[in-house]
Amino acid sequence: MVGKKKTISFSRCATQMYFSLSFGMIECVLLGVMAYDRYVAICHPLHYTVIMNQITCVQLAVISWSSSFLSSLIINVLTLSLPYCGPNVLNHFFCEVPSVLRLACTDTLFTELVVFIFSIIIVFIPFLLIIVSYAQILLSVLRMQSASGRHKALSTCASHLTVVTLFYGTAIFMYMRPQSKSTRAGGKIIAVFYTVITPMLNPLIYSLRNQDVKGVIKRAIARQRT
Repeated sequence: MVGKKKTISFSRCATQMYFSLSFGMIECVLLGVMAYDRYVAICHPLHYTVIMNQITCVQLAVISWSSSFLSSLIINVLTLSLPYCGPNVLNHFFCEVPSVLRLACTDTLFTELVVFIFSIIIVFIPFLLIIVSYAQILLSVLRMQSASGRHKALSTCASHLTVVTLFYGTAIFMYMRPQSKSTRAGGKIIAVFYTVITPMLNPLIYSLRNQDVKGVIKRAIARQRT
């Protein structure tokens, strides 16, 4: 823990672990949905409003949130049902499944297997959707005759690709590797990226696509030079 109080109750740790994992999973799924949205916008622009209508967007949002909350619930129930004999010293900044599992005084192979399976469902499948979507986008961009059209298509995807690289790279490395090969210091550093740095950079990364924001930045730089 970072604060002055170095202890946390079991119930608070469980709550923290549940919501941190839930929101992380939600972002994974939503990043996959956003990749599909960009695929439709670039590869099928004339059918965009038909394919990505309001009902479809609501359904995708409901699926993303419900599947993530349910998956996190299953993982947390399995993790917290394990026996913990103590001393329960958590060598981490917050309560997270891989770190809590290290404190269990029994074989955690089954729980780790469940975590790995859900990681494939919630993390890898959306990531695969991102790869397939951008492969189709790249092919579509290469077929464009207009240079301005290619630039516009690539700029549309730039911010999303940046967030995907930051978030997915660290999350896959953390949750889809065997626990026996992980180092505690390395795990804490990785956790900082997808729990603090990436969410902090998200508003900046996405806002840079806004023309008004770009204009303010250009004017600020121009004033500094004069």
